[in-house]
Amino acid sequence: MGRALHWLFPHPLLTVILTIVWVVLQNEVSAGMVVFGVILGIIIPRATAVWWPGRPEGIRASKFLVYCLIVLWDIIIANIEVAWIILTKPNAKLRPKWVEVPLDLRQPEAITILAGTITLTPGTVSADLSNEGRSLLVHALDAEDANAVRDEIKNRYERRLKEIFQ
Repeated sequence: MGRALHWLFPHPLLTVILTIVWVVLQNEVSAGMVVFGVILGIIIPRATAVWWPGRPEGIRASKFLVYCLIVLWDIIIANIEVAWIILTKPNAKLRPKWVEVPLDLRQPEAITILAGTITLTPGTVSADLSNEGRSLLVHALDAEDANAVRDEIKNRYERRLKEIFQ
């Protein structure tokens, strides 16, 4: 029974997300829309399962939820900070920095989430991942100290992702 469920739902969370997105896009909550959303939520992951890497095991959902809330808060605060920089600081006084962030993470999914988090947060962008996957190159719009940027990324994001992807 377990193998049949795994075959039918290769990515159960994706099935749920696709169902919710379908219902939201239809702007109508009805039994028919939910059933059709579930059908799409089964067919799409099943049809694309061969192109998906193996699912990461042992993800701590509660810690991931906390991580998402922290990232949303950081995005809001960074938007305000970047707007303030743009409105009050001449370009000549900006202190852009390239920062190499050594990675303790090894799971590709965790590294992707970290790189996406950095890019989503205004004022920073993930520019490159080393060939060995051991470090990220990050550009900071305005930073006094590259080491402080690196330490903040490692302590605020990478540390939490290590706890999530144990």
